[in-house]
Amino acid sequence: MMSAYIDFIRIRFLMMLAYRVNYYSGIIIYAINIGAYYFLWQAIYGDKETLAGFTVNQMTTYVAVSWMARAFYFNNLDREIANEIRDGSVAVQLIRPYSYLLVKMMQGFGEGLFRMLLFMVPGMIIVCLIFPVTLPTEPMTWLIYLVMLFFSFLINSQINILTGLFAFFVENNEGMMRMKRVMVDLFSGVVVPIAFFPGWLSAIMQWLPFQAITYLPSSVFTGRTPDSEIGQVFGLQVIWFIGLLVPIWWTWRAARRRLFVQGG
Repeated sequence: MMSAYIDFIRIRFLMMLAYRVNYYSGIIIYAINIGAYYFLWQAIYGDKETLAGFTVNQMTTYVAVSWMARAFYFNNLDREIANEIRDGSVAVQLIRPYSYLLVKMMQGFGEGLFRMLLFMVPGMIIVCLIFPVTLPTEPMTWLIYLVMLFFSFLINSQINILTGLFAFFVENNEGMMRMKRVMVDLFSGVVVPIAFFPGWLSAIMQWLPFQAITYLPSSVFTGRTPDSEIGQVFGLQVIWFIGLLVPIWWTWRAARRRLFVQGG
């Protein structure tokens, strides 16, 4: 049965490969975004060596790594699920002998692998040639970061799935999906590292899953997180991954009880 789910990864990867030219242009767009943030933070730092615990080099690397990591964990599972609910095709999915939500997760992972190989890796190489990005030399740091990046994908996908499932209840959750995307980019630390948030807002972020998507992995990768705290940081990601399974299960269980199909 597991081989069938792996096929969904392969199929989605091949599907994305058919539109790879779009992602080549995306590399340029992401490089421009990183460049804009790089010059912005250079102006903010001025003559200061550190701000909120970040050195200039750490901030440059943080910006580059965070945006390129976003290329891997980003997906549109929420929109896919919402569209299938609205057009009624989800009813066909439910009678097939597999887990609908697990299939969606596998499809998202196939898209993520494509983005990593043909977007994130070449994009990171180009960015490193243009901007003064300092990458770690310790193999263990890379290994820990890749594991944490995988959990970033899982947590972000869980939030997307949960958002998409709300289409069962509100029928049109377009506004909710847009709000979710803004919240993920802002509160995960892609736009501004959480260390720069006001104290009260930073304290709130400790109780939300968004920091586990970008801020925590990027802080480990840039060396801002001490080695003694890496286990604790990774543990937070695992806790959020397990914790998000509960609302997803509850929402999915409630949604299946009220499914109705519009149109014909």
